[in-house]
Amino acid sequence: MAVLERVNFPADLKKLSVAELEELCQEIRSLIIDTTSKTGGHLASSLGAVELTVAIYYVFDLPKDKVIWDVGHQAYAHKILTGRKDKFSTLRSYKGLAGFPKREESPYDIVTCGHSSTSISVALGLACARDLSGEKGDVIAVIGDGSLTAGLALEGINNAGHLDKNMIVILNDNEMSISENVGALSSYLSRILTGDFYSRFRKNTENLLRSLPRVGPMLLKMAKRVEEFLKSLITPGIIFEELGFTYIGPVNGHDLPNLIETLKNVKKLEGPKLVHVYTKKGKGFPPAEGNPEIYHGIPPFDKTTGEIKKSTSKSYTDIFGETLLEMAKNDRRVIAITAAMRTGTGLQKFKDAYPERFFDVGIAEQHAVTFAAGLAVSGYRPFVAIYSTFLQRSIDMIIHDVCLQNVPVVFAIDRAGIVGEDGPTHHGQFDLSYLRMIPNIVVCAASDAKELEILLKSSLVWAKPAAIRYPRGAALIPQNVENTNFFDIGKGTVLKKGKDVAILAVGPLVYEALKAAEILSEQGIDITVFNARFVKPLDEAAIREIISSHNKIFTLEENSVFGGFGSAVLELLSRTEQQKVVKLLGIPDKFIEHGNPNILREICGLTAKNIVDEVLKSISD
Repeated sequence: MAVLERVNFPADLKKLSVAELEELCQEIRSLIIDTTSKTGGHLASSLGAVELTVAIYYVFDLPKDKVIWDVGHQAYAHKILTGRKDKFSTLRSYKGLAGFPKREESPYDIVTCGHSSTSISVALGLACARDLSGEKGDVIAVIGDGSLTAGLALEGINNAGHLDKNMIVILNDNEMSISENVGALSSYLSRILTGDFYSRFRKNTENLLRSLPRVGPMLLKMAKRVEEFLKSLITPGIIFEELGFTYIGPVNGHDLPNLIETLKNVKKLEGPKLVHVYTKKGKGFPPAEGNPEIYHGIPPFDKTTGEIKKSTSKSYTDIFGETLLEMAKNDRRVIAITAAMRTGTGLQKFKDAYPERFFDVGIAEQHAVTFAAGLAVSGYRPFVAIYSTFLQRSIDMIIHDVCLQNVPVVFAIDRAGIVGEDGPTHHGQFDLSYLRMIPNIVVCAASDAKELEILLKSSLVWAKPAAIRYPRGAALIPQNVENTNFFDIGKGTVLKKGKDVAILAVGPLVYEALKAAEILSEQGIDITVFNARFVKPLDEAAIREIISSHNKIFTLEENSVFGGFGSAVLELLSRTEQQKVVKLLGIPDKFIEHGNPNILREICGLTAKNIVDEVLKSISD
């Protein structure tokens, strides 16, 4: 009988021997590989965290003890062990399991999370709430080494050390290379430093020194310095000790017996602790072990060979990367910046060709923006490639460091709009709204591959802060290419001229509007389709003319209906004396679930059929 068949919840682990736990780890890996080969998902990180998950859930008492998984990239084993094993095949599918921890899904998912570096702050809040309520229980934050590059994680560590709360931070380090000798010695040292004898000896010595008159405090300070010095000779954790944490590690995250013993000892210690665990991304699946970046977040793949089932079509990300590379060849001022998403933003070829002009700042989106401002002030033309959902973290820097200075930083906003299976933490549904409110910035959306290329090249000439958004997935290749290589700021294009109803659209939804116009023309309804292209500034002259000649106007955008393109049109209309009916079509005022993008767009009313239905309903009213 497979061990996994006997395990449904963390409490079931305590009935197993260590040998059975090790067998369980292999069965969990097999299930993760088998499932993600069909659904896609975050494979490498979750494979690397299997033993760590099993050890935590074996040692601690969930749900009384609380575990916060940073980002959730590591959390597939967590889902399998917390009552969702039988539903794991539905991972990332519509109405199925989410790809990240989700509060509505399980009491073991303490918070919903999809952005990095939040776990330590959340865990500290939980620890403070526990103490204020007089409750018991451990709080554990599991954070990856990449997530520690974000300011929020460092702020959390700093505050946790200051408050001296009883909590555990487990640093899952899957990048550091540690030799066997150092790793073995560190593991041995960690067992000693967290063992009962050493802990009692340390506490008794501290109490004795404190009791000595006058010289006691001085001797205690000297003893702590000596202890820190000796630990720093073998372990890299002195910085955490200085911040108020007891540092333990590095510990081999795939040595289950040692990991269990270490966590049992750590559980007995008081105050904030940091356990440094090193793991291997993609553990147990050779293709992912050999190329963890490629297998970080992937589409379906062949589980035997590891071959990824890629689309043969060029994506908008590909178009961006190729265009920026071409621009860099012709202009030495062009700089590429990304925040730990070199492959995801299409900048690998740029890095290979111009390594001195490529900067990966790690998971530090705020820093990326202000860093770009420094380059722009110095005469360079930085292009900051960040997913829409992650750019949200940099709003203050965009306002204060880029737009207030009015310097030419260009934001290449990938994954704008509905992204699909990654769900509400990753949908780029707010960027038009949060950027449009900022003075000095140009905000535009590419409707197809050629338009993205022209917008990127035009932004060099504009010499202003600019944001160019484009979606995830295969790029639309236009059949009729506009005869231009440059777009003036704030100029749109009438693609089809009619007399009955006007549809003003931005981004790829322009093509859905054209499809809807074709269907409606068969019913004798004449539609004007306007590609606004720019959300800020609007093409006011063209839009005013369209409004004046049509009684019914629709706006169409893959962004929240609050504060986006449609809102901008309504604001323009409010400045005129005309009374017209304007219907805003966009993402409704709610967080959109995970699932196939086509299903989600239909639910949001953003397909040609939905547009036709809305127009017909409007005419019949």
